[in-house]
Amino acid sequence: MTPRRLARRYVDAPYGQIHVAEAGVGTPLLLIHQTPRSWDEFREVIGLLAPQLRVIAYDLPGMGASDPIPGGPTIEGYADAALTVADALGLDRFHACGHHTGGVVALELAARAPARVASLVLSSTPWIDAAARRARAAEPPPVDLATHHPNGDHLLALWNQRRPHYPDGHELLDRYLADALRAADSAEGHLAVGRYEMEARCPAVRCPVLVVEHAHDPFASRHTAALVEHLRPTWVASIADGRVPLEHTAHEFAHLVGEFVRSDGG
Repeated sequence: MTPRRLARRYVDAPYGQIHVAEAGVGTPLLLIHQTPRSWDEFREVIGLLAPQLRVIAYDLPGMGASDPIPGGPTIEGYADAALTVADALGLDRFHACGHHTGGVVALELAARAPARVASLVLSSTPWIDAAARRARAAEPPPVDLATHHPNGDHLLALWNQRRPHYPDGHELLDRYLADALRAADSAEGHLAVGRYEMEARCPAVRCPVLVVEHAHDPFASRHTAALVEHLRPTWVASIADGRVPLEHTAHEFAHLVGEFVRSDGG
């Protein structure tokens, strides 16, 4: 039976186990987090949407409490994990929503299983074409990259890379750092995004798409025009105080997503 309150479980995958958190009943919505976070990024969103929907979040392989994929991650492997979760939970058709890396994974999921993904929400999702791949290959990720030091300097490096993109206070950065330290490699999800051939996969996406801009997120909002150009039909919504941490504007985000999903994607 689907839990009305938050419940967590593990789903078996060929390489290990995938950690899943879910709550609510009704229309299923799959949530996919950014690098190097976990389902915890959606903790507030799950609570807000569970009275209306069956909300499911899984930890990307190698992040949170999910086992890593041998040989290193790819966006395709992350999407395979989503389908493994969907199969295990009996989700024949569902809505998919991703933030940052999760948005790229959600797009691949919709392209890979167009008959199963009813609609797609891309939150702060970057556009990755040939030019973006070259740029990302030439420079290291701007965040989540730190070399381990016995004196703990890597903790401060991770913290300070994210701090300019977070609201004042330590609570959300605490949650970020807890996830970053659990990840097999805090930056490898960014590298997987940088290898993904998004422009080749967009034609396979058949469902309605909502692009959510977070106005104070410098990494992704500028990509909205390219997403709209390559994905149709597409709607765009903006969160005025939206930032890299989704939790900061969870209420606004949950409202947008809930309205879109309840309208069956537009």
